[in-house]
Amino acid sequence: MIDQNNIREQFPILNQKVNGYNLIYFDNGATSQKPISVIERISDYYKHSNSNIHRGVHSLSRHATDLFEKSRHTIASYFNINNPQQFIFTGGTTDSINMVAQGLAKNYFKPGDEIILSTYEHHSNILPWQLWAQENGGKLKIIPLNNDQTLDYNSLPNLITKKTKLIAVTHVSNTLGLISDIEKIKTEATKHNIPVLVDGAQSAPHMAIDLKKLDVDFFVCSAHKMYGPTGIGLLYLSEKWLNHLALSKTGGGIIKSVSFEKTEYVEGALKFEPGTPHIAGAVAFGEAINFINRISIEKIFEIENELVQYAQEKLNELPEIMMYGKNTHKAGVISFNVKNQHPFDVGTLLDKYGIAVRTGHHCTQPLMQHLNIQGTVRISFAVYNTKNEIDFFIEKLKKVITMLS
Repeated sequence: MIDQNNIREQFPILNQKVNGYNLIYFDNGATSQKPISVIERISDYYKHSNSNIHRGVHSLSRHATDLFEKSRHTIASYFNINNPQQFIFTGGTTDSINMVAQGLAKNYFKPGDEIILSTYEHHSNILPWQLWAQENGGKLKIIPLNNDQTLDYNSLPNLITKKTKLIAVTHVSNTLGLISDIEKIKTEATKHNIPVLVDGAQSAPHMAIDLKKLDVDFFVCSAHKMYGPTGIGLLYLSEKWLNHLALSKTGGGIIKSVSFEKTEYVEGALKFEPGTPHIAGAVAFGEAINFINRISIEKIFEIENELVQYAQEKLNELPEIMMYGKNTHKAGVISFNVKNQHPFDVGTLLDKYGIAVRTGHHCTQPLMQHLNIQGTVRISFAVYNTKNEIDFFIEKLKKVITMLS
């Protein structure tokens, strides 16, 4: 039995008032809050272990290196990958996608090639591919939506041509919370030997990710949505792409030898991690995974799914509310609007009651254009949220609706 009070007590930021009310943090899709174990891990690293890694022979450097690589192993185990060298520490999801895009542009994409995305995509999984296409006469093709706002997988065979070189899709829509069926996408891609990139920024915090089972070519996510620090994430490469993805960044720490005529690079993940990395962030990322494991990601999904269904039911009782992507199987996110009201106004008034929600297009403007709306109010949950918070939110939302009427 999970003690929700014990979980909440581990998050110091929740013990404060905003505008005279207890903070209700429903903006976890943007970033989650951090447990005290992660906060203290960062502090402890700088107090006792701070040193540069991989190159020093002194004790502090060796200890920092051990902590850094131990985190890599912890994260590899969490995602069920036997070879930790398939995990590259990056600046986050955006950085990871850009690394793949720039690497593929060097020796894989050819002018006129095509890339398939979905209507759900966050701008971070649109702009790198769009930039390449604009510069190289390429083309983006988009998986459309069904009437219930799920992806139209039946359209995929018709989108694929001999020029299709990549399918890059989000695992979970950051706006709708709907879960993409990666197995269906991968099955079609495999028929044509097309690599698949999965944006796991919104799936990794909420649901179990078994990369051995998922068996995709690239997987990316960010620590800060997984109870970890900002400014660090990961890029997973299949064994094939670990050896074949071209470097997009170079520098110290990734070489065997350098001369003015030629450079030999190291093998594995370190080849993609030049310079001094975010060492404290990597160590704390590992601690965030430890926090998740103490509860279990399966239990976290169960808790959050119960909150999503409860909130959807409560919102459905309000005639002024329009919900998007309503579904019984989704990951931690609900988007809605109040009829005839701008989402910014709704969010601003909810903040007066200490309720933090996200408003706007959520970096998914193409999706908003498809839905023919400017934006939404988005509530997104984490393991520390409760039904009591949802009840308070619904009570105050009713007041906001009355105020705006």
